[in-house]
Amino acid sequence: MTKILLLSDTHSYIDTKILSYAEQADEIWHAGDIGDLKVTDALKKLKPLRAVYGNIDDAKARVEFPLDNHFMCEGVDVWITHIGGYPGRYNQRIREEIRENPPRLFITGHSHILKVMPDPKLKLIHMNPGAIGKHGFQKVRTMLRFEIDGKEIKNLEVIEFKR
Repeated sequence: MTKILLLSDTHSYIDTKILSYAEQADEIWHAGDIGDLKVTDALKKLKPLRAVYGNIDDAKARVEFPLDNHFMCEGVDVWITHIGGYPGRYNQRIREEIRENPPRLFITGHSHILKVMPDPKLKLIHMNPGAIGKHGFQKVRTMLRFEIDGKEIKNLEVIEFKR
C-alpha cells in the first residue's frame, strides 16, 4: 500500500501545515504551477516526489520536471499533467492520447477547483486537488490524500485550509 499526498498550484507557497501532511505520505505528487523550486526542494527532502510543470513555471522547472508524467504506482496506471481538462472536456493536446491509451488515474491541476470524478467511457478516475497555494481566486486551499493498494484507489480524503 502506498500513501499519496496530491497537490497542485502552490504558486511558490509552502508552509509547515503542508509539510506535516507530506511527512505522513509515502509519495508526494504535484500537478504543476509549482512556482519557486524551493517548494519542490522542501517536499523532496521529506519524501519521493513526482511532479509536472505548469503554465506559470519557468525554464528551471521545465528542465527538472516533465509536461506529462506517466507511471505505474503499484497496479495503477497514472498520468499527471497540469492542463488536461476533465471527463467530457479533455484538453485538445491530450484528447487523442487519452482516448487511445487511458490511464486508470488521470490527474490535473490548473483550474484551482477541486474535482474527483469518474469517466465511465474511458474507465478512469479523474482527480484535480484544487490549489494549495495562496495565489488565485479560491476561498479554500485544498489538496488530496489517498492510498493505492494494488489496483485499488481508496481512502480518499480532502484536506482544506482557509486562505
